[in-house]
Amino acid sequence: MKPTPCLLLVLLFRVVAPLSITAQHTDSLQKITQISADTFSHISSPAVKECPQKAIGELLRKKTESPPGPKKFMALIVPNISSNPSNGVILGLGGALGWIMGPKENTRASAAPFTLAATSKKQIIGFVKSNVYTKENKFFLQGDWRFYIYSQPTYGLGTNSPDSGDIPNSFHWEGEGGSLDSLSFPMKFNYIKFHEIVNRQVIGNFYAGIGYHLDYYYQIIDEKLYLDSTPQLLTPHYVYSKAHLFDTAHYMVSGLSLNLVYDSRDNLADPYKGIYANLNYRYNFRFLGSARESSSLWVEFRTYIGLSKKRARNLIGVWVFGDFNLSGNLPYLTLPAIGEDQRTRSGRGYTNGRYRGKNLVYGEVEWRFPISPCSQILGGVLFVNATTTDDPDQNMSLFGYIRPAVGVGLRVMVNKYFRTNINIDFAIGYHSKGIYFAGQETF
Repeated sequence: MKPTPCLLLVLLFRVVAPLSITAQHTDSLQKITQISADTFSHISSPAVKECPQKAIGELLRKKTESPPGPKKFMALIVPNISSNPSNGVILGLGGALGWIMGPKENTRASAAPFTLAATSKKQIIGFVKSNVYTKENKFFLQGDWRFYIYSQPTYGLGTNSPDSGDIPNSFHWEGEGGSLDSLSFPMKFNYIKFHEIVNRQVIGNFYAGIGYHLDYYYQIIDEKLYLDSTPQLLTPHYVYSKAHLFDTAHYMVSGLSLNLVYDSRDNLADPYKGIYANLNYRYNFRFLGSARESSSLWVEFRTYIGLSKKRARNLIGVWVFGDFNLSGNLPYLTLPAIGEDQRTRSGRGYTNGRYRGKNLVYGEVEWRFPISPCSQILGGVLFVNATTTDDPDQNMSLFGYIRPAVGVGLRVMVNKYFRTNINIDFAIGYHSKGIYFAGQETF
């Protein structure tokens, strides 16, 4: 019997979740984590008197000065200066905004990471990825807005394509950026993305809502495609597009979604506890501009398991999601791929789009812990993730190949009330590795 996408997602979670449960009850891990300090909990919780959480700005103040109290708005703005083969030299600004739209006692903090940058290869990268709670958590709004004049390598479909060759180091800001190598198929394109979901509180932590989703790729240039040569040099994008009757220069996917959300997290940017679950069914209509009618399903689950009652920042986080093309066919660049989640953070260890397929299942486990003995300004993470995708055209199924990655990261607390950190991660995958910078936690 052929397994269904939802069954596959459950199977992966049953493999990943026990890792966190085992870690929670392992004596040796608890002994190691005793070096961690007491952790400042959520904004509405009282601070630990003996060793309260501090932010890096407090190191610059005189000891006699009192730190400012919690506010309802914060902005982390840092220069985005980096370089990678796909984009060249990148210059711009990035960071994260945080705010509270109601009483702090009963309104969750909202967060919106953003970037606006230009590159030496005449590219533009702009995005805002928002998660907004209105007063008293009555509405939960999820947005993903992007405008790119961009280039990105692709590698074909399926988790084993290609399956050899070392990929050089790549640098990523909030998931964007990547490397070029002899096995990739570099592409240039312009991209407009507008995803907005409005969820209404049903009861407690349960929400239901509707959304609109637009993905428009145009001025697509397949840089390794040579139709006039002998023999012709074809690319995965060209072959897939011709097989499924898509224009190779531009295409649009435009549709509506139905959503169910459960969210008991104590913080969006850096949760210490709680559960987040999301079910998103999307249908793409021709009358809304889609190149072909199709449907897809997004299923996601996150949980955070504390390892110490006194140190809330010492925890195991678990993240599992599946992205399934249920009916019809999606254009090549809109197929499920790592790095295409809202925060573009899945698949650390690989460049965005490294693994793409008609369906995708992803799992990650991360240990988060404080490093600084008392101030807890510095924190660390250890993580492992795994990805599987398929390619029905080549009879390659999900879980036929699984690509893992492992990594380590450093956290610098910038705002202790909104729990905003500067994140620096290094990850190693299968013939691949990368360095990642971000303004909030991966999940």
